[in-house]
Amino acid sequence: MLFVNWDVDPILLHVGGFQLRYYGLLFIVGFYLGFYMFRYFFRREGKPVELLDTLLWVLILCTIVGARLGHVLFYQPGYYLANPGEILKVWEGGLASHGGTIAIIIGMWWFVKKYGRRYDFSYLWLLDRLAIATAFAAMFIRLGNLMNSEIYGHETSLPWGFIFLQNGETVAKHPTQLYEALCYLGTGIILFCLYRYALPKIKEGLLLGIFFIGIFFSRFLIEFVKENQVGFEEGMALNMGQLLSIPFVLLGIFLIVRSFRPGTPPALSVPQKVNGKK
Repeated sequence: MLFVNWDVDPILLHVGGFQLRYYGLLFIVGFYLGFYMFRYFFRREGKPVELLDTLLWVLILCTIVGARLGHVLFYQPGYYLANPGEILKVWEGGLASHGGTIAIIIGMWWFVKKYGRRYDFSYLWLLDRLAIATAFAAMFIRLGNLMNSEIYGHETSLPWGFIFLQNGETVAKHPTQLYEALCYLGTGIILFCLYRYALPKIKEGLLLGIFFIGIFFSRFLIEFVKENQVGFEEGMALNMGQLLSIPFVLLGIFLIVRSFRPGTPPALSVPQKVNGKK
């Protein structure tokens, strides 16, 4: 049968003691794409683009710290509590998207508390737009996982199965990194089209709700064909990734329903006039 023999070296460039990995490069590409998308959002809706540098660094910090602590607390708490120095070794792997999402939600609350009233934007206004950028960034991160030959699926006989030769695999496995990347790409395209063409008609929270369902429901389904990340997941009806996805899916449903209720603020932010000027 035809399968994909995947034997990509995760290191793109090696000069002396410096290593440039595909994962790191794709991680950076995702963030900078988000930066330029936010510049478009801010310019369209009259927000100061000078805030974007601060926003970018808050997002990077929250993503890395939150995703690392998420892995530590959700997947291997016993190991890391016994070896706390290992927590700082982010370069060795171990990032959980659910932890990164929680940290970003907290970081954006701080950002809105500091700048929102001054520049006339709300918490949900910011998260709606962040959802669009994050969907595309998540796609790049999953492509980075593919380049690392990590977090793939169970054995498959499907013709698009990948044999991950870097890990010594001899049978084809589900390329779950690609499954997730495609779902995230599709979610991002839907969100961007809604923002670009339907923003005056939709209500606050709708984009974020669609994001939560598109990202975390697809993650929930794909986990059924993904290999368990840690030993304690063996024998569980639902693994940790699925259990952590359920609250986000429920929150997404709530936000979508809320967006159709009378009185929900519009998604579009119109610059306020001050002394006859915008």
